[in-house]
Amino acid sequence: MIRINLLPEKRAAQRRSAAAEGQGWVFVIVGALVLEIIVLMLLQKSKNDDLARITKRNTEITANIDDIKKQISNRDEIKAQLKELRDREEAIQKLESARTGPTSVLLEVSHLLTPGRMPTVDRDKLEQLKRDDPQSVPNPNWDARRLWLSAYSEVDRNVSLKGLARDGEDVSEFLRRLAISDYFYDVRMMPASKVTDGTTHVALVRFEVSAKVRY
Repeated sequence: MIRINLLPEKRAAQRRSAAAEGQGWVFVIVGALVLEIIVLMLLQKSKNDDLARITKRNTEITANIDDIKKQISNRDEIKAQLKELRDREEAIQKLESARTGPTSVLLEVSHLLTPGRMPTVDRDKLEQLKRDDPQSVPNPNWDARRLWLSAYSEVDRNVSLKGLARDGEDVSEFLRRLAISDYFYDVRMMPASKVTDGTTHVALVRFEVSAKVRY
């Protein structure tokens, strides 16, 4: 009987199988490492892209802030120029008002003492006065020739009017007209006195009125 020893070949086959199995695990591990590296690279690229977008946005915001700073850098200077212009305009208005105001007030006084004329007053205001206090409304039929002025003075928009009237009602009518006029306010009657005209011997009332004017 011939015996053939197959143990060496079996052992060699086992060794080859173990080697092949080891190589397979190596390939699996290497593949896993490669896959992990690829995933990490993709994540890194995504993070880099996000960082680039954020950096670009920050750069744009910084540029906008710089532009705004440049635009408002002379804000105080502009405010100073605007204030100077307003002050000039106000000064011009005051000069113009001081130039034309007294003339307008004198014209208003002339209207008050002209037969058939009424004070300068808003129509709605006059209608409201008629409803609330009819006694404060001037009499359109008053004969303004019953009162005349002898003196008129103005200092710092405070005026003083002096004159003579036939009686106390004429003075009251004059006060009503001054009180509702758009040109006068804070109208006050000073103590009056009775006098007799030296020529006609007619009894008269000497009066003085103080008021403030607006123009």
